[in-house]
Amino acid sequence: MEKELFQLVEKGTSAVMVVQEAARQLQEAGFEELSFERGWGLSENGRYFVRHHDTTLFAFAIGAQAEFRDAVRIGAAHTDFPCLRIKPNPDVSAGGYGQVNVEVYGGMILNTWLDRPLGISGRVALMGEDVMHPRMRYISVDRPFMVIPNLAIHMNREVNKGVELNKQTDMLPILGLLGEGVKEEKMLMEFLAGELGVRQEDILDYELWAYCLEKPMRAGLKEELILSPRLDNLTSVQALLSGLIGSSPKKGLNLIALFDHEEIGSRTKQGAYSMLLLNLLEKINGSLGKSPEQAREAMYNAFFLSVDVAHGLHPNQMGKMDPTNRPVLGRGLCMKEAGSQSYATDCEAVAVVEQICRKWDIPYQKFVNRSDMAGGGTLGALASSILPVRTVDLGVPILAMHSAVETMGAADLKALGDLVAAYFKTV
Repeated sequence: MEKELFQLVEKGTSAVMVVQEAARQLQEAGFEELSFERGWGLSENGRYFVRHHDTTLFAFAIGAQAEFRDAVRIGAAHTDFPCLRIKPNPDVSAGGYGQVNVEVYGGMILNTWLDRPLGISGRVALMGEDVMHPRMRYISVDRPFMVIPNLAIHMNREVNKGVELNKQTDMLPILGLLGEGVKEEKMLMEFLAGELGVRQEDILDYELWAYCLEKPMRAGLKEELILSPRLDNLTSVQALLSGLIGSSPKKGLNLIALFDHEEIGSRTKQGAYSMLLLNLLEKINGSLGKSPEQAREAMYNAFFLSVDVAHGLHPNQMGKMDPTNRPVLGRGLCMKEAGSQSYATDCEAVAVVEQICRKWDIPYQKFVNRSDMAGGGTLGALASSILPVRTVDLGVPILAMHSAVETMGAADLKALGDLVAAYFKTV
């Protein structure tokens, strides 16, 4: 699965590009694309996927016996990640430099984005003949396109004592140099128009993101580590894709949900806190001739894996971890628990996953936040409030979560892939 993850990281430079690469993998494996706007003629043994607003994707495999009461297996992850969103009217000219006006998306570690090669990725809406359906174009510039330089230590002697970066003034990337005497130039808009082969006035709006261009790589004395951008949460996306593609359910339903907007709370039309997943399950059941009552009965026996990264123990900051639940990189996937239910986990659901791990000899660990430190949340708690089924939050432990480049153990990726594959085989 490592090869597929590396490719997903390199191709998945924004949520829309993650979905495009996921769709490519699914189509290559024989999955048929559907649309929410049309009726579905589903069949037993069928394999399907559907996109929603370009940045969320669902895929599912129906068993030879479409009896869902005891065998609905759901896995979910998110397609977005912390990065820099390019604002409308993006071009800024300052002191002979062309810059880009951006805003911070998600809870990124700001200083890790300095002095990095940045690309640009996303989608652009163009004038079209039908005003209700603009022409949509996609772009991913995979060359060093922008950079946010640090201020030299000679001009900032206190930098190693810690400096707070201003999100508006300190995080603007340099796009290029202006010609002598030029005070203002629409560098980015001119580039977009040329890249897309359209006039600048044809560009109505866009969702464009600056992303870290560095490539995933092995590291460590024995190459037991993986360094890469976007490990949160493309590790989980790829594990679910590989697990579903490799599954052939004898009965029931295997389903993955790849949601957008987890990094900003999931409360959007393509986020996990929407009605999307519930609507999808109702449409699947209805297409297979099941009544709404039968569909509801089946759903209450479903199982849900919320797959997202966890915090690994940092050797230089060991006091930041719980004294008895401190996962170490390379020792297996991680199940996350919280009394606050910020991680949607209960002991019965955890026991199910533990038994799968033990049956298939998959290494696993547990993570709980220190009692005096607030932790993060995942889409699992939100999604399971709408779809009230047994849910477990789990994923690979990583270091430097929300940095431009994160670190994980290569063995943990294998453990996660093995767990998802076994999960989709368990009836």
